[in-house]
Amino acid sequence: MTTGTGTGPLVGCRVVELGGIGPGPFAGMLLADLGAEVVRVDRPGRAAEPDAGGPADVLNRGKRSVVLDLKNPAEAAGLLQLIERADVLIEGFRPGVTERLGIGPHDCLARNPRLVYGRMTGWGQEGPLAAAAGHDITYIALTGALGAMGAAGGPPQIPLNLVGDFGGGGAYLVIGVLAALHAAERTGRGQVVDAAIVDGTAHLLASTFAKLARDEWTDERGVNRFDGGWPFYAVYETRDGRHVAVGALERKFYRSLVELLDLGVDPERQHDRSTWPQLRQLLEKRFAERTRDEWAALFEGTDACVAPVLSLTEAAAHPHLAARASLFTRDGVVQPAAAPRFSATPSSAGRVAPAVGADTQEVFRDWGVSFPEQPGRTR
Repeated sequence: MTTGTGTGPLVGCRVVELGGIGPGPFAGMLLADLGAEVVRVDRPGRAAEPDAGGPADVLNRGKRSVVLDLKNPAEAAGLLQLIERADVLIEGFRPGVTERLGIGPHDCLARNPRLVYGRMTGWGQEGPLAAAAGHDITYIALTGALGAMGAAGGPPQIPLNLVGDFGGGGAYLVIGVLAALHAAERTGRGQVVDAAIVDGTAHLLASTFAKLARDEWTDERGVNRFDGGWPFYAVYETRDGRHVAVGALERKFYRSLVELLDLGVDPERQHDRSTWPQLRQLLEKRFAERTRDEWAALFEGTDACVAPVLSLTEAAAHPHLAARASLFTRDGVVQPAAAPRFSATPSSAGRVAPAVGADTQEVFRDWGVSFPEQPGRTR
């Protein structure tokens, strides 16, 4: 590996990221947070898009930006020269696109046999839907994840795009890249990482499928342990129209909950399902008696496993998250700190995302590559 510019355990790792949206840039951001030198390659014209570069472009923080027209053979050849000096390539096009551009796995691994070639797609490189369009919601729908979320008798509830794009997609791409880098260190050989959102989402459901096999999970919404079906693992509205989250699963936590709420129920009958309809009514009535913040103050520091449901803007000010600096504000933009944390090689969120193409000449110079200038091309 070569010398990087950041801090963290991946200092010395060079990553080329072919510009895309969602899970691919998230994977690049995570690698940059971990210390890798990440160069994002954008197409001409990207700079005119409103979300390109600057403080609010959080997924591209910590990276450098170059602009290349990959349909131009000379500029595609310039990219291949960068790839010769890289440890990792990340791309998120539909299957076959990079092959048609002459920068597919065969082309790149021929130039750099140690390269880890990370591919981020929704459906994967193979299968009946591989070439079909899709988005987070369609990927998690097909895996069963979306169908398992929501209230009993109601429609499925969309979990933002956390489960598919970022959980089953970008995070799994990073896991694959790190594993392949480890293998390349041992063997001297790179490989292709096929990270499909449907695969990662299905993998995240391992525990749920295990419960289903043991008859500990019913294949319908809103009646199970972690979907709000159990009254002591659910969300309740408070007097001010806000909400608290209750997660008193274990007996000792449940006992603390019913005692602090003075519900007058026998904590030993926690798992007597015949009592659950009445228990839910009692909880709904009791939580409606006070505001969210009043309940938060009562339960703060207890083992009842009750927490206020905060908005995104409220979360950054919570004392615990503030103490850990889990979220921070830079140039008016609230964003997550680097995660996870390391004792010997601390990581950090990189610089603000640069303007698109701002680093083109610098990157080619630093990586020892001559950029093929094209007449009339504006960088």
